[in-house]
Amino acid sequence: AKVNCSQPDQSSLFAALSPAFNLKAIRPVENQSTYTNISVYFTLYGILGVIFFLLQWWKNEFISWEPEQCGTDMIPLPKENFWLPDVVINEFMEENKAPTVPYLSLYHDGRVVSSFPVRVVSSCNLNIYTFPFDIQNCSLTFNSYIYYVFLVFGIKTTILMTTMGEWELLDITAQKLGMFSLQIRVRRRATMYVVTLLLPSCFLITVDLFSFLLPPQSTDRSSFKMTLILGYTVFLLIMNDLLPVTGNTIPLINVFFSLCLALMVASLLETIFITNLFSNLSELSPVPRWIRVIVLNFLGYLVCMPRKNTKPKDLGMQPTSSPSKNHYYRSADQDEALQELRSLSNVLKAIRSEVEQQHNGSQSSEEWMQVGFIIDRLLFGVYIVFISVSFITIIVVWVNSYNQ
Repeated sequence: AKVNCSQPDQSSLFAALSPAFNLKAIRPVENQSTYTNISVYFTLYGILGVIFFLLQWWKNEFISWEPEQCGTDMIPLPKENFWLPDVVINEFMEENKAPTVPYLSLYHDGRVVSSFPVRVVSSCNLNIYTFPFDIQNCSLTFNSYIYYVFLVFGIKTTILMTTMGEWELLDITAQKLGMFSLQIRVRRRATMYVVTLLLPSCFLITVDLFSFLLPPQSTDRSSFKMTLILGYTVFLLIMNDLLPVTGNTIPLINVFFSLCLALMVASLLETIFITNLFSNLSELSPVPRWIRVIVLNFLGYLVCMPRKNTKPKDLGMQPTSSPSKNHYYRSADQDEALQELRSLSNVLKAIRSEVEQQHNGSQSSEEWMQVGFIIDRLLFGVYIVFISVSFITIIVVWVNSYNQ
């Protein structure tokens, strides 16, 4: 209906609009089968605790006036005087705590414009397996509790997004299947997490790798590794707040940190074992056969430390010859010399037995030392493989996140 103003000022326009205010309880259409097109514009300012500025407008068929007659083509009026669309977001998890705007703008052609900020705390199913190189897909579904969507909404959207903080917008897709939904695709900015989490952890595990250059039997090596484990534990406790606590799967970075700590502990235990082994070589029994086969033969060649040749040397002692058949014709002096030679032979046999016993003990000690060196070299190789695989995995995941 046309509104006729008595004077071209806002007071007369407000008085002329008063009859239309009584119709605020019903949808402003003359025919109830007519669509009310709600146009929605919004500017998205943040992702965690989404904050955006929502702009809506629709046509009120009960109101129109001539700008020349009423002196203006727009007038701000309180919202409680008009019908307002019950546009809600289904993913709301908390009450909207944004400041309220009590006014809207009414134009001469019946167009109503309402703009207000909205703070959305919504649910979003996060996939944090590739954190901090993850890409998240979240949705905002606009709906009406009172009206059927196809009777109320014919929504057009124009989106201007300025992200703040750790997220970067990749794409926004609008869908209208019974209700209007926005699929927001964002990527986490990983630079801060790489600098504060990944690089320090890589540096610490690399320092632990170079600790294998210290002598295995040195006590300084074990104390160095214990200090390194303590520092790495403190680092994880300090940086624990930066790690995600919710999600469908365990983040790959948590697995990386756990493996780093496990390798450091295994390295310390291996150092303690080798130090104890080298300190008690003289008291150890000979190396069991299965250790010779698995460690000295197989693992030794695997880590390029072949088994040393520890066969006992030939001492060159020959058994005494049997007495000549003409010994009965020897003189007494010859018999006495023969007795002395026999005594000397017994002494040499005893010396030989003692030398062989010491040689066997030395051989056993050398084998145990070689076992320790092979285990140390094997763990060193495991460190190199782990660090190489970790670096390759980080680079591949990083590149894939930027290619998506």
